[in-house]
Parts: sequence; structure tokens; C-alpha cells
Amino acid sequence: MNTSTGSPQAPIADVDVAAVAALIGDRARCVMLHCLLDSSERPAGELARAAGVSATTASGHLHRLVGAGLLTVRACGRHRYYGLAGPQVAVALEALALIAPPMPVRSLRQASSAAALADARSCYDHLAGHAGVTLRTALLDTGALSPHGPRDHQLTATGQALLADLGIDAAALLRSRRLLARDCLDWTERRPHLAGALPAALLARFLELGWLARRRTDRGLRVTDLGRAQLAQLARPGLVAAATTPWRLRPEGRGTCSTPVEGRRGRP
Repeated sequence: MNTSTGSPQAPIADVDVAAVAALIGDRARCVMLHCLLDSSERPAGELARAAGVSATTASGHLHRLVGAGLLTVRACGRHRYYGLAGPQVAVALEALALIAPPMPVRSLRQASSAAALADARSCYDHLAGHAGVTLRTALLDTGALSPHGPRDHQLTATGQALLADLGIDAAALLRSRRLLARDCLDWTERRPHLAGALPAALLARFLELGWLARRRTDRGLRVTDLGRAQLAQLARPGLVAAATTPWRLRPEGRGTCSTPVEGRRGRP
């Protein structure tokens, strides 16, 4: 029974997967959607060029995608900018990649892009690829996260201390209505990376600190030299939790081992 104060909703018999599949199944629309997997907003002209279609054809495609709730549009002066409607659209596209047939590499540029995407990329607002899978492993191995059900994870005291070191407000993440951290099967690694509020905050912070940098040509991410050193620290099991060598972040973004503080022995 509907207990809400608003008008009762009509009963739903099923969901129309075919309707969404038909929209995504058009190659031009699929290219446009994948251009926006980095959570960016792009003008219609740029999406038209990426899809190899005319401005008029692109306008029709974008109108249909917005009408179906897959894209949002924002007007800014004479320009209109399009973006994915939310992380659930990105997750659906990544899931389809798991069952999609591979496309052969036909140029050196394609080979370079494919290698970059497999190494590190953004899946809407969280880290994916080998770097994303490695980050998930590191957070679990260090005890920053603990399993909470078959796919979800919860933040531990160790994890809260780590977020404080990184300058991330753990309390705000825990108050968020968004899922904190859920396994998302990575289509290049065939192992899970993490999606949710926590990995989104981590990716944003890694970009701010200069540990990761965006590629200009696609949604690939480049792990900087500083980032490789710092992320390697996170991947060392027990480092964050060890009271004798608590890792702290310097203001300029470099890690150091500080002298243990009296009374903190055993603290995550």
C-alpha cells in the first residue's frame, strides 16, 4: 500500500529494457554517451564530431536521449551542454561493456587510447581500470573498508583516519544518501572496482592533489609520478593502521612517516 501523502502511483508491471537498449544501440548515440562517461558536460557540436554525424542529426539524437532520462542538458547563453543523467547511467554502460564483443584496434592512436583506458579511467565520477581495481584491493587490505553484504562495503575507523589524512570529510560521506562503496565489475580487468560516494570523493581528491591527471582525448587518467609513489603507500597492507609509522599527508600533497603520537598506539 502506498503510504505517501502525494497522489498514488500507477502499478508497474515491468521495466522496458528494450526501449533503453534501442536508444543505446544506435552507434552514434552510443558514442555520444561514452564521450560523457567522464562526468563532463559537452556541447552538441563536439558530440556530433565525435559521433561522425551532422549537427542536425546529433540534435535529434540528443533530444531523444534527454527525453529518455539518459542525459541532462544545461543552457549557458547560446550554448547547451549535455551530460549523463547520473552515475547509474555510467554503471549501465560499463555493465554492457562486459558482454559486448571487442572492437579490433585499427591504428596506433586506438592502441594508445585502449591501453590508457585499461590502466586508469573515470567511470563517471569514480576510478576504474587497473588503478581502480588496485585501489579497492588496497582499501580492503589495509582495513580501511570491510565487507557489508555481498557487494557493499562499510568504512572502518582505519578508513576514517585515512580520509582525515587525505582531507576528505568522512562524516559528510556517511550522511550522504548515496551508497558509500559498492563493487562494480570492471570490464577491462574483469574484477571489481568501487562505485559510490567514497570512491567518487577519492577520485576528486586524487585529481586535486595531482596524483592523477585527465587525458585530453578520452576519459583515460594518467597516474603521475607523485601519484604512483603516494598510491603505492595506500597499497601496503597495515601501513595506515600501524601505530609505529602513521602516514600523514603534507600540505603540498607529499606523504611522510611522522613520529608516533603518545596515546595513539593501536589506533587505526
